[in-house]
Amino acid sequence: MNCPIMLGVGAVIQDDTGRVLLVKHTPARGGFWQGKWICPGGALEPGETIEEGIRREVSEETKLEIELVSPLAPFDRIVKAGGAVTLHVIYICYLARITGGQLQVGSDINEAVWVEKEHIPDIWDDLHEDTRKLLRIAKVVQ
Repeated sequence: MNCPIMLGVGAVIQDDTGRVLLVKHTPARGGFWQGKWICPGGALEPGETIEEGIRREVSEETKLEIELVSPLAPFDRIVKAGGAVTLHVIYICYLARITGGQLQVGSDINEAVWVEKEHIPDIWDDLHEDTRKLLRIAKVVQ
């Protein structure tokens, strides 16, 4: 049996100095994104607009309030195992900036870090493959 399509929403959040916020899930959560740095985000809930979902996910995971600056090109990920689709996610993300709150981990996140753009290549192997693609789409890296 194939899995349902998930609509993933998130944000590439930059601070006033151009650093990018990255987070990691708690080990107990497990899953496709486990152990790698990702941008804050998650699944869109029924009845939410994309923008509402992004703001909710960012708030749940980081306690930050954000302004959505501009939409990024959507992309998808299909994972198969044993001939069956085990994950199909369509990512809809925005560039964003902080408008309030204090960074603290929440929800299913256990680490959060601000990374200067020029240091992202230093942690490239620790970024999730989909995060690498998102940061390229956002023109944070080449």
